[in-house]
Amino acid sequence: VQLQASGGGLVQAGGSLRLSCAASGRIFSINDMGWHRQAPGKQRELVATITSGGSTNYADSVQGRFTISRDNAKNTVYLQMNSLKPEDTAVYYCFANGPFTAYAYWGQGTLVTVSS
Repeated sequence: VQLQASGGGLVQAGGSLRLSCAASGRIFSINDMGWHRQAPGKQRELVATITSGGSTNYADSVQGRFTISRDNAKNTVYLQMNSLKPEDTAVYYCFANGPFTAYAYWGQGTLVTVSS
């Protein structure tokens, strides 16, 4: 399975961005999908997850501002980010769980920079 992330960029505080992550290859082996992020000098943290059935979970820091969604027909997961804050600046990585392994697949990362 290959994951291709896109949609990062530079935005002012209060703005919005939408990240996309398209999966290809052995799609049938994918279960949950989601996004992590890693800010400079910090550990990678889980941002949001979505199951194959559409159930979602969010980090407290993004709850109410970010929305994760999934288009199973397009094998793509999205992260709509609203009311962005400078502390949201990070490299965002999409991931997918395999049938038996969490975080089995990773995208290449896309940089989100929020200016104050």
